[in-house]
Amino acid sequence: MSTRLILVGIAAVSLAGVAVAALSVTGAGATFPYPIYSKWFYEYHKLHPDVEINYKSLGSTAGIEQVTAGKVDFGASDGPMNDQQVLGFKQQRQCDVLHFPTVLGAVVPTYHLPGATTDLNFTPAALAGIFLGKITKWNDPEIAKANPKVNLPNRAITVVHRAEASGTTYIWTDYLSKVSPEWKQKVGVGQTVNWPVGQAEKGNEDVLGKINQTEYSIGYVELAYAIQNKVPYGLVQNTAGSFVRADLASVTAAAAGAANMPADFRVSITNAPGRDAYPISSFTWLLIPSKIPDPAKEKAVVDFLRWMLGPGQTFAAGLSYAQLPQQVVARELKAISKIQ
Repeated sequence: MSTRLILVGIAAVSLAGVAVAALSVTGAGATFPYPIYSKWFYEYHKLHPDVEINYKSLGSTAGIEQVTAGKVDFGASDGPMNDQQVLGFKQQRQCDVLHFPTVLGAVVPTYHLPGATTDLNFTPAALAGIFLGKITKWNDPEIAKANPKVNLPNRAITVVHRAEASGTTYIWTDYLSKVSPEWKQKVGVGQTVNWPVGQAEKGNEDVLGKINQTEYSIGYVELAYAIQNKVPYGLVQNTAGSFVRADLASVTAAAAGAANMPADFRVSITNAPGRDAYPISSFTWLLIPSKIPDPAKEKAVVDFLRWMLGPGQTFAAGLSYAQLPQQVVARELKAISKIQ
């Protein structure tokens, strides 16, 4: 064999090696959508072995911070970035940050109440009172009136909340601020807040673990985690006065007004109107820079977004998330053109 043929053969092998090496796209952020994101990135890689999307579930605040600092290619958050954060991103990255809603989910009150054989009903006043530290016993009249058939014990309530900055906390406190003027004034909305009462645990998993270990406790977790771990969670009274269980139908009903969402997709749907709407529902967002310098990564991100808004939505229901309304999908597909 000639030297020329040998060299050609070596070059062919080298090029083949390059062809099978996957492009790595990195992201970080929200824990709320982690189950569906993990599924998406796995399924997308099966379809596109040349693209590998690596995602770290660190919390929404970390996602915003890391994408703003350019440490990852995209971020993820359960609460939209505020105006100050958007401005800070633009100043640091010299481009805009684009919010792409991905799915709809819910945050639910979960509890450990020995002897309870039915799911509890919670009024807005009961939830606000418990997390303000004003309602301290399970047989408090505000809880009892919504659960007339339940023998509630005269036992102290142990409150469990998230320790770190969290999009799940943002959704929970956004809801409480809408239904309780006292909560809005004293605590407010945030991915982290100064809790009036309670024990702090990190992540949905640790919150659930603490509740499972602690009798007469209550906390809040993302719906998918409650379902996957088969723990009880309460029905919540909505603006129409109905006690609604969080499920795909009630979360979808909460997004009924999504057609009127702003052009940048930054919107809150907690405490949404409608008889069937679950009141602690929310979109969750991917945070994408409008300028991605690497052409290969730009194409990978754009192609993934198109897949996520199409076939990817079919994986949502199996993981207890609601699909995006079609009118939202249509608007997002147009917004993809802003990525350069």
